Amino acid sequence: MPPFSQLARNYSFESTAPAVQFDVRPSGARHERSSLVTPSKIAPLLRELIDPADAGVDPFRLDILCRRVALEVESGHLPSAQIAVARYGRLVASHAWGADESLRYILQSVGRPFVASAIWKLMGEGRLDVSARVADLIPEFATNGKELVTVEQMMTHTGGLAFAPLGYPKMADREQRLAAMARWRQDEPPGRLQWHLTSTAWVLAELVERITGKALGEYLRTEIAEPLGLRTALGVTPAEQEETVAPMRCTEGGEAEVDPWGPWFLNNPGVIAAGEPAHCVVSSAADLALFYQGLLHSPLWGPGVVEDAARARVYAAPAGEQIYGGTEKEVAVGLFVMVSGGDPDMWMPATASPRTFGHGGSAYQLGWCDPDSGLSFAMTCNGYPKAGYDYSPRGRALIRNVTNLAGDVLVHE
Repeated sequence: MPPFSQLARNYSFESTAPAVQFDVRPSGARHERSSLVTPSKIAPLLRELIDPADAGVDPFRLDILCRRVALEVESGHLPSAQIAVARYGRLVASHAWGADESLRYILQSVGRPFVASAIWKLMGEGRLDVSARVADLIPEFATNGKELVTVEQMMTHTGGLAFAPLGYPKMADREQRLAAMARWRQDEPPGRLQWHLTSTAWVLAELVERITGKALGEYLRTEIAEPLGLRTALGVTPAEQEETVAPMRCTEGGEAEVDPWGPWFLNNPGVIAAGEPAHCVVSSAADLALFYQGLLHSPLWGPGVVEDAARARVYAAPAGEQIYGGTEKEVAVGLFVMVSGGDPDMWMPATASPRTFGHGGSAYQLGWCDPDSGLSFAMTCNGYPKAGYDYSPRGRALIRNVTNLAGDVLVHE
């Protein structure tokens, strides 16, 4: 492998904005309207790497991380992969194996923090209080026992809905989405159990559209991605997918043997174009790592908002089968993000602080940020087993190894 400095195209982040000053607020706190920062006033992300030493990153530890991911592609286990590391608002590393670095990937659940950032922005502007009842903002939701569910409960997966069906192509039509929300039934009182629902994100999308008049994909593009200079997007057309998005590839057996549900459901270009918000965000690893730097350093989010939104609000073992997100291990959940909490699962680094937040995603994708150290990391790839998920000992070890190596790239004092 060539020296680390030669591994990637140049990327960097330049912004004159001061770092967000965090202040912890109690659950349900209402954020006062911040001075609105228009997107045109935001410095976009530039594309130059900085020297790892200037960011306090150990180049030798970084090289070990790169070699570990490269091994997956070189051995044929993954068709392609990207990683990126950023700190202090700057990109420290960006590399791709098996594909061009400009390629974007279907992020699966890794894209949820990007979706959540739209809600966080509205919180900072005083336009949304997450303690509000969903039904007060979306009257169609006020049926079948769901009248008391709050926005916060939907974002922490504790709204009491075990299953909230909304499939393709109905998801592509707003009226049919609202009709589906009206049909959803509450299985448990809100706040009792945690169920990781894909349909929760459609409620967030509808909230954004009701408040701003923009569909979620458009809002993310015009209010977050474009101001920061990111190519991260939701609702990409089939033509653009063919040109810029890595296709999903089966790493075992034949393509005809894959499970048509789970992650493989997203192998349909129409689903990606419909902008299913819980899984269909597309991005490169570099854009994703820089997105987290934007959360820490950009004035797009009001002071204290990111800290409040990304803190652990719920500690619980998700209910249901493992394939639906269930587990016996207690996890920490913020507002539509997972939090390390000091005893992380395999998706979060044990080598970073308990306040580290982000989200993992099928099959081996990662994205997180440690607000204490300022480090952010992303790994994207397009290889999937037939089931879509890999909970084998080897799959778990790969995810743990990579995320812990990434969390350990800083120079040790």
